[in-house]
Amino acid sequence: MNNELLKNKLGEENYQKLLGIDNPKLNEFVAKYVKLCNPEKVFVSTDSEEDINYVRQAAIRNGEEKKLAVDGWTVHYDGYYDQARDKKRTKFLVPKDVDLGPNLNTMDRDEGLSEIHEILTNIMKGKELYIRFFCLGPTNSEFSIPCVQLTDSAYVAHSEDILYRNGYEEFKRQGKNARFFKFVHSAGELSERNTSKNIDKRRVYIDLEDNTVYGSNTQYGGNTIGLKKLAMRLAINRASKEGWLTEHMLVMGVNGPSNRMTYFTGAFPSLCGKTSTSMIAGESIIGDDIAYIRKKNDKAYAVNVEAGMFGIIMGVNSKDDPLIWNVIHSPIEIIFSNVLIGEDNKPYWIGIGEEIPEKGINHSGEWTPGKKDADGNEITPSHRNARFTVNLKRLDNLNERFNDPNGVEVGGIIYGGRDSDTWVPITQSFDWTHGIIAKGASLESETTAATLGQEGVRKFNPMSNLDFLSVPIGKYVKMNLDFGNSLEKTPLIFGVNYFIKDKNGEFMNAKTDKRVWMKWMELRVHNEVDAIETAIGFIPKYEDLKRLFKEVLNKDYTEEDYTKQFTIRVPENLAKIDRIRKIYETTVAETPPIIFKILEEEKERLVVAKSKFGDYITPDKF
Repeated sequence: MNNELLKNKLGEENYQKLLGIDNPKLNEFVAKYVKLCNPEKVFVSTDSEEDINYVRQAAIRNGEEKKLAVDGWTVHYDGYYDQARDKKRTKFLVPKDVDLGPNLNTMDRDEGLSEIHEILTNIMKGKELYIRFFCLGPTNSEFSIPCVQLTDSAYVAHSEDILYRNGYEEFKRQGKNARFFKFVHSAGELSERNTSKNIDKRRVYIDLEDNTVYGSNTQYGGNTIGLKKLAMRLAINRASKEGWLTEHMLVMGVNGPSNRMTYFTGAFPSLCGKTSTSMIAGESIIGDDIAYIRKKNDKAYAVNVEAGMFGIIMGVNSKDDPLIWNVIHSPIEIIFSNVLIGEDNKPYWIGIGEEIPEKGINHSGEWTPGKKDADGNEITPSHRNARFTVNLKRLDNLNERFNDPNGVEVGGIIYGGRDSDTWVPITQSFDWTHGIIAKGASLESETTAATLGQEGVRKFNPMSNLDFLSVPIGKYVKMNLDFGNSLEKTPLIFGVNYFIKDKNGEFMNAKTDKRVWMKWMELRVHNEVDAIETAIGFIPKYEDLKRLFKEVLNKDYTEEDYTKQFTIRVPENLAKIDRIRKIYETTVAETPPIIFKILEEEKERLVVAKSKFGDYITPDKF
């Protein structure tokens, strides 16, 4: 019966493409949702340029994307109220006997499947369904996870083609053995602007039992591009069972002496410098968002799960972001989303560093300065969450081992957040356990008035992964601890803070200083510079930073600046420990006892130091 249904809906050519993959479970999955969603026609895409171009052109034909002045550039608009991840309606579907803890949004699996299947019934009537195959991680690798996407949005399928490695041939290679992730998405009924209309029926449901993500009545990438954070949730769940890690991390190469390359991963919450770190001038990028980390030869190896960048464009300008700026001004394939398009048919956005036109089209329709929405809020030229989508192969600084099926050996792991008053700019943990707990599992980030409401509110975000966890927080921390403790050689762990302020509220670091912190970390991985042992970890010596500032930035770095930046703020650090301990005591499921032990030891070291030197301890005291 499945074969007849597929033949009728797909037609002979597309049916044969599907049969090219020897996997009966794949055919069953496709048949089930073709029947349920009931599209008018179905297009199966292989890895061929012809098929990929068909989807690319379909996004323009159906009005989801529009061509811009530069060849290869298109613009896409999401609905005005469909501009970000829908956290409230993003839920894990779990059996009645499964408890993921109070921090994860769950619902009964049977109830959720019933609801989403009802919403999806005939939702694609009159539309074309695109079936795309992708691979998370490099192909032909132990890191590879094949994925199949069913969507009636050519924009979503086109975006994924830019962001991920093609996977049709990987499916064929793995055949019946493929353990693949599945994604079913429909934008639903569309408005006159080709945006999702029935936002009240917007749903993003994640079935961990069946490795399937369902999405309906939404187009925004974070809700619909299934292979991003949605697949990440499936991968975290799989990794928890198999002893590897799925992390919200950049992967980059840092140049050391004698042409040495050392690889780092790094986790930063949104607006904390993650992408800018991965794109530091003079170094090379492997990825800016998601990493798989596995044990190989008793060491940690990482790959970039993705092949592209779905980047926030607000604030990108030629001075602060020259590498990204050059890429998004090149005549290459780029999707701009929710930006202002001027009468010159070019994109503009908040913080572009250029004059913004007085008239144009944006996410609200026709736009002029001062325009307000139905709630009386002034509409900005571009949305604050406006994006650009570009393939990493377009970057001049792409690392040559980007597609290495073996991954790259991780020399160091970085954790950083927006922190105005506690962490010094750079510290190294005492060991793996101290680093995972005191740096990663204790990560907080402050909100900013400009983008996130009330300024200075500290948000707990362990490993910058809280929004994407599919296992209880305590279990996730233990996964990290166990992984490192199983290695013969563990990566060094560092905490960074680009946002430390003085008593007048002024930032104490320049944006470019992170280039120096990276060089110091690279040298520490190879034990080529000494460090000062403090109550919270190892910090750099002044002489080493002075030399690096001159070598890297041609900048004189004064001992006065060093002393201010690296003074240990005891009251603030003690307050942080109390906050973190309370969270793990009261709101976290399955907290491993070692967390409290490590936090208590850190507190004791700070109290002893305070009794000797006072509340604010300069580096020379240690």
